[in-house]
Amino acid sequence: MRSAERHVVGAHYGLTDWLAQRVTAVVLACYTLALLAIVAWHGGLDHAAWRALWSHAAFKLATFVFAVALFWHAWVGVRNIVMDYVKPAGLRLAVQALTIALLVVYLGWTVQILFGGNA
Repeated sequence: MRSAERHVVGAHYGLTDWLAQRVTAVVLACYTLALLAIVAWHGGLDHAAWRALWSHAAFKLATFVFAVALFWHAWVGVRNIVMDYVKPAGLRLAVQALTIALLVVYLGWTVQILFGGNA
């Protein structure tokens, strides 16, 4: 009699990826709705109102959280697409490494823009 053996093949991120996509999508939607509400409240944003909005640390922090959620959302989506459609392992690794490098650069650029000082 054979015992039931479980052979796990591949990464199988499954529930973690599904949850990450949903949570980050909610963060992205909330930020977008908040920004639209701010614009509607002010009847549009002129340059002075826009600068005043960006002078608040809370808005900068919310924008940073939005950016992190956006980059995480993008990473999960791109990684899943690459895992499904790029079959050669070397090419898949190269595309994933390039994606990670770009997202890290974008996150650094976001930090520089948000917290690097006013020019």
